[in-house]
Amino acid sequence: MKGLFKSKPRTPVDVVRQARDLLVYVETGSASDSRESKREEKMGELSKLIREMKLILYGNSEAEPVAEACTQLTQEFFRENTLRLLINCLPKLNLETRKDATQVVANLQRQQVQSRLVACDYLEANLDLMDILILGYEKADIALHYGAMLRDCIRHQSVARYVLNSQHMKKFFTYIQLPNFDLAADAAATFKELLTRHKSTVAEFLSKNYDWFFADYNSQLLESPNYITRRQAIKLLGDMLLDRSNSAVMTRYVSSRDNLRILMNLLRESSKSIQIEAFHVFKLFAANQHKPPDIVNILVANRSKLLRLFADFKTDKEDEQFEADKAQVMKEIAALEHRELP
Repeated sequence: MKGLFKSKPRTPVDVVRQARDLLVYVETGSASDSRESKREEKMGELSKLIREMKLILYGNSEAEPVAEACTQLTQEFFRENTLRLLINCLPKLNLETRKDATQVVANLQRQQVQSRLVACDYLEANLDLMDILILGYEKADIALHYGAMLRDCIRHQSVARYVLNSQHMKKFFTYIQLPNFDLAADAAATFKELLTRHKSTVAEFLSKNYDWFFADYNSQLLESPNYITRRQAIKLLGDMLLDRSNSAVMTRYVSSRDNLRILMNLLRESSKSIQIEAFHVFKLFAANQHKPPDIVNILVANRSKLLRLFADFKTDKEDEQFEADKAQVMKEIAALEHRELP
C-alpha cells in the first residue's frame, strides 16, 4: 500500500518557495527558536533544497539540466527577494551549503528567460547587495564565498559600473593587502575583474578618477613592501595601459615623471618576473612620441644605466617579440637628446 502514497516530486518553483520560507525562518526566527532540534531539522532541510537547486541548474553525471526547469527556477528565484535572503543568511549556513549556494548564484547570473538576463534586472534594482558582498572581505569566514558571488554579479556591466563608481573601490587597496593570503588573493582577483572586464566602463572610470586612483595605485600597490602585491600590481597596470580602450589614460600615465621614477625602480628589482612586467610598462614611456622634456631628461640622465640593464635583460624562454621590443626601446633611448625645460 505504501507505494500508492508516494509524495509527488517537487517542482523547481516548489524548491525555491520552500527554500525562501526557510531562509526567512533563518533570518528572523532561528535565533529565538528555543528548540535546538527543530532548528537543526530546518537547517538540514534548507541545505537539501539548496543542493536540489544546484542539481536542477547543473544536472549531474546521469542527467543534463532541463532548460524548462532552469527557466522556472530562475523566474521564481528572482520574482521575490530570494537572493537577498540567501546573501544575508549565508554566514549562518554550513560550509558545504555555502559552497552550493555560491554555485547556484553563479549559474543564475547566466540564465536567460525569453532572451533576458533576469539576474541583471534584479541586481539593477537591488544594487545595495553589492555593498554587502564587498564588505564581506572584512569577515574572514564568509569572504571567499561573498567574493565569488561578487565576481559573478559584476559580469553584468551595469553592476560593475555601480561598484567602480562607489566608495568601495578605495577599500580594495586595503583588502588586496590583507595578511590572510587567500583573502588578499581573492580581493585581487575581484579588483582585476573590475578593471579589465568591461572595457568602455573601465576607460570611463579611469579617466574620471585618474588622480586619486593612480596616486593610491602607485603608493599602496606598486611601492608596497609586499612582493606579491607589487608583482600583481605591475602585471595589472600593464594589462590596463596596453588595452586600446585606455589609450587616453595611458598617454597621461606615461607623461608623468613620478610614474617613470616608480617604473625605473621596479626595473631594478631582483625579481625577474617584476622586471619583465615593469619593462612592458616602461616601453610605453620610451615609445611615446610626445615625451614631455622632463621625461626626456630623466631618460637621458639614466641612459647608460638603462642601456646596460637592457643589454643583459633576458626572458626565461626565447621570446622574439620581447627581444624586438627591447631593441626598439634601446634604440629610442640611445637617440634621445637633452631638452631645455620651458
